[in-house]
Amino acid sequence: MSTIIMDDQLHEIREKIERGERLTIEDGLKLYETPDLLGVAQMANMVNDRINGNNVYFIENLYINPTNVCEASCAFCGFKRKPGEEGAYTMHEEELLDYVQKRWNDNIQEFHIVGGHNTDVPFDYYLNTVRTLKKHYPNVTIKAYTGAEIEFFARHSNQTMRQVLEQLQEAGLDTLPGGGAEILTENYRAKMSPDKASTDQWLEAHEIAHDLGMKTHATMLYGSIESKEERLIHMDRLRQLQDKTNGFMVFIPLAMQPRKATAGLKRRTSAYDDLRTVAISRLMLDNFDHIKAYWINIGVQLTQMSLTFGSSDIHGTLIEERISHSVGALTSQSLTRSELVHMIKGAGKTPVERDTFYNVIKTY
Repeated sequence: MSTIIMDDQLHEIREKIERGERLTIEDGLKLYETPDLLGVAQMANMVNDRINGNNVYFIENLYINPTNVCEASCAFCGFKRKPGEEGAYTMHEEELLDYVQKRWNDNIQEFHIVGGHNTDVPFDYYLNTVRTLKKHYPNVTIKAYTGAEIEFFARHSNQTMRQVLEQLQEAGLDTLPGGGAEILTENYRAKMSPDKASTDQWLEAHEIAHDLGMKTHATMLYGSIESKEERLIHMDRLRQLQDKTNGFMVFIPLAMQPRKATAGLKRRTSAYDDLRTVAISRLMLDNFDHIKAYWINIGVQLTQMSLTFGSSDIHGTLIEERISHSVGALTSQSLTRSELVHMIKGAGKTPVERDTFYNVIKTY
């Protein structure tokens, strides 16, 4: 049997990585085009090992979607409802607390809160959601409202994004989730999410949050109309902001879900693309500590495989995820802590339970 020689172009990229040099978008395109997927994985694993050693992180968290009423018409969303449409809802204080109480356990570290851009309620509604949860669960981190939601709140309430974020922070907001980024090019956004924050507005929301002392998250929704170059431009824009603020904790590549769970294989991202994108994210985002493999999107087994493709985080227990499952996600809606530990140990890695800010709670 002949030995497979690493693609010559990867030798050049590997030398850059070993010297600690930043990869270019052109390098990233070579990583997407090479047939040597395992060569890409080896480099990503080397970089991740340099940063995180054998540790893989997870968190016990609860997803809360206070409203699904939304003014936007994103092409990929099955979660949103228009006012008065069947299935539309808006939780108020009593419903919110009842929702949390029914799903509560004392190990929950974080409330992950995203929802619709609901013009039927004032900005105070969103402030009060944070206040209410912080009042009743003062020790739980509030991770709430995407950069796109922050832009919507500002526009809807005739305020600046800084004013909005300052009020949310005063109400108890601790960090922003990474959603609403989709693909950070205007070509993509004009076609897929024309009613939401622009590339510059999404980045500005996070830059302001960083300036206010918050550490935040960043995502990329891949697998629809975007080119490979657009994915890399997205990563480059994030790392440019990270150079400036050092405010991002983790990058989460999210595989696009088809509109229905019955959708065929051709409507889903491939396992090769999912693993390659995790690995390329690790190699391109040299100033991010963590790349998260999101098991809700790519499934448990690919998430486990991703732990040798550069990822250092598998997210959390979730407890009833709704947004991916409102379209075509085939995964379960939650996992237990013991299942997460089992997944990580099965990859030969060390499970580390963390809080939102990557402080260690327990090593298994």
